[in-house]
Amino acid sequence: MSMLLTATAGLAQEDDLILVPHHADDRKPLQTVIPVYPERALNERLQGKVEVCFNVDREGRTSRIAVRHSSNRVFEKPAILAVRASSYAPLPADKTLSGIKTCRTFRFLLDPVAIADPSEELAVEP
Repeated sequence: MSMLLTATAGLAQEDDLILVPHHADDRKPLQTVIPVYPERALNERLQGKVEVCFNVDREGRTSRIAVRHSSNRVFEKPAILAVRASSYAPLPADKTLSGIKTCRTFRFLLDPVAIADPSEELAVEP
């Protein structure tokens, strides 16, 4: 599954990186929250990238959220808060919880990014 959320100054962009092959029964995001671009980073014209890994429980809630890689610590807290506020479709009763972590990469960019396919990408204003 790949979803790219892009934006102009003051917004973050997000790429979903699922560590397992995409199948029809993969967990579907119900609500994907975009991180808030940190005011300090805006003022200092900083850009960066944060990869956050987490588990999704049977009810679709995220847990065990941890930063796997970060280009600048200023972006870590907004990325973690965005993953914590996001949710996934509940797992049907006849399915087994895989226990495989999901990772999501957020790119914090100051310049506008072109959106090629609106079905896979979403621009969000603050």
